[in-house]
Amino acid sequence: MAPTPGKSDSGVNLKYLSLIVLTFQNATLILSIRYTRTLPGDMYLSTTAVVLAELFKMIASAAIIMKQKGSLEGLWDHVYYYTIVQWKDALKISVPAILYVIQNNLQYVAISNLEAAVFQVTYQLKIMTTAIFSVFLLRKELIRTQWMALVLLFAGVALVQLSQTSETKTTNNVEQNPLLGLIAVLLSCCSSGFAGVYFEKLLKGSDISIWMRNIHLAGYGVIVGLFGVLWTDGAVVQEKGFFFGYNAWVWWVIAMQAFGGLLVAVVVKYADNILKGFATSLAIIVSCVVSVFLWGFVITLQFSIGTSLVLGAVYLYSLPKPATKLLPN
Repeated sequence: MAPTPGKSDSGVNLKYLSLIVLTFQNATLILSIRYTRTLPGDMYLSTTAVVLAELFKMIASAAIIMKQKGSLEGLWDHVYYYTIVQWKDALKISVPAILYVIQNNLQYVAISNLEAAVFQVTYQLKIMTTAIFSVFLLRKELIRTQWMALVLLFAGVALVQLSQTSETKTTNNVEQNPLLGLIAVLLSCCSSGFAGVYFEKLLKGSDISIWMRNIHLAGYGVIVGLFGVLWTDGAVVQEKGFFFGYNAWVWWVIAMQAFGGLLVAVVVKYADNILKGFATSLAIIVSCVVSVFLWGFVITLQFSIGTSLVLGAVYLYSLPKPATKLLPN
């Protein structure tokens, strides 16, 4: 029987839409953060932006659950049961929540001190950290091509970093320290890898919906993030206010962090690993091109080779595992 044109076209359209959304979110968020961190004038506090992003994420997840339950009372009963009655299970989410807050703050430090294209390439090391933690925590097995991809990834990132100067420089009166940026992005990758694997383990061992988990993640994130604001920028907030340095671009970044991640979570179910890898590669290329035009980023031969290795590694790692052949009796 011939495939129904409507269904086939619908599947293709969803895949293309997934590709566009994933590429847009991956590239735009990094470029937007970089742009806001290089604007002249008063610099906003990144710690407050992280808190607001978590707050908006919690509100959005709650709105989705309320729609599913049909009322505010249904939302309250759902949240009360999985947060208060099942408090031991809810408490487990505090671990990845704290790590995600640390990761988000480190991203701001890294992007403030690295070119957007360099950060975008280097940040792909999260594939390696996630793979390593998956092997040890989830007992996952990597096939030969995936190990090859991780070697290529490390080599590519090393070449990209070696192509950059480690000297402190100034862009639009904002001092940048590439070494500090590198340390921040490496710590962010480690935090992201462990938090992602730990969260995956929790999801597999529970029947709680992803939206309820997001409420827990964001709730802990707000609490921990506020402690970070007080610890790091308490004096500035007291003197100049929580929203010091905010403008339309800063609110755009916060919205992208809060709603972009939720949108990707919805879209990802229509995208296979190859499509996600392709979107990551496109995002890197977009970041490189935009960086050239906006910030005069110079693409050297060494950077090009390193980036090509990273793109190849992303593609190799995303390839599906070969089917296991059954031996005849």
